[in-house]
Amino acid sequence: MQFKDYYKILGVEADASQDELKKAYRKLARKYHPDVSKEANAEERFKEIGEAWEALKDPKKRKAYDQLKNRGWRQGDDFQPPPDWAGGFGDGGSFSADDLSGFSDFFASLFGAGRAGAGPRRRGPMRSAGRDSHARIEVDLETASQGGTRRLNLARQEVGPDGMVRQRPPQIDVRIPAGVRDGQQIRLAGQGEKGHGGGPAGDLYLEIALKPHHLFEVHDRDLHLSLPIAPWEAALGARVEVPTLGGKVEMNIPAGSSSGKRLRLKGRGLPGKPPGDQYVILKVVVPPATNERQRELYEALRREQEFKPRAGMGVKT
Repeated sequence: MQFKDYYKILGVEADASQDELKKAYRKLARKYHPDVSKEANAEERFKEIGEAWEALKDPKKRKAYDQLKNRGWRQGDDFQPPPDWAGGFGDGGSFSADDLSGFSDFFASLFGAGRAGAGPRRRGPMRSAGRDSHARIEVDLETASQGGTRRLNLARQEVGPDGMVRQRPPQIDVRIPAGVRDGQQIRLAGQGEKGHGGGPAGDLYLEIALKPHHLFEVHDRDLHLSLPIAPWEAALGARVEVPTLGGKVEMNIPAGSSSGKRLRLKGRGLPGKPPGDQYVILKVVVPPATNERQRELYEALRREQEFKPRAGMGVKT
């Protein structure tokens, strides 16, 4: 049996806070979850990460483990529990258990009922919370703005009373809050993996992924919209309709506008405190001259205008 450095497995220092441990566990659990990970050793790493979290999330277990680790044990060392290991628990060994399936022999030797010096074997399964689960959910921009409900089918594995692994295909109604942003997580309490020995189920964390929109680009809470306008609208000014997530609104285009000019519609972005804005980026679109009359009009405009678009560049205009 080899010694396991649970801090090294989670990628944190031994003096990490409980909050740092939790963040490291959640990050790695998302990366190596067998349902989403493409890593070759995802399932093995996921179990190893879960075992490390189980050993360190409880302050009493962590204190006992630290007392043992501080004796100089390193990752991969050949390990046998020392004769005085029972004294490593400040409470005399309240973590004994029969049901340690899914955990390594090393974990069982430390926290199971049969460890050296632990005294008589106690009956009954270890009560422990189930692991948290992680998944991604795609949300369209309209739902992200207005909020709504999504019904999800999340097929998950769980171990039955007979020890067999089965697929559990639940349907879950998820409330999407208005103003949710890309990368934000929604926590569904008790929808993670089933607990052991009557322990509570873990939580399910859904990471929001905003679907690309055919009109808008999302920048935090702000929205960007490219708006085509005609040359005469840019030159003379105009009042035009502009699409927003809340419906069409009218907006003034100042006379003499050029492509790339940004106009702001305050509060027309994604909801929040404060709400985002919508930025309208003008794009002057020149109509083609497809007949003789249209070419004559362009020629007349060229004669009448003393417009030199490349002035200042040092080239002939």
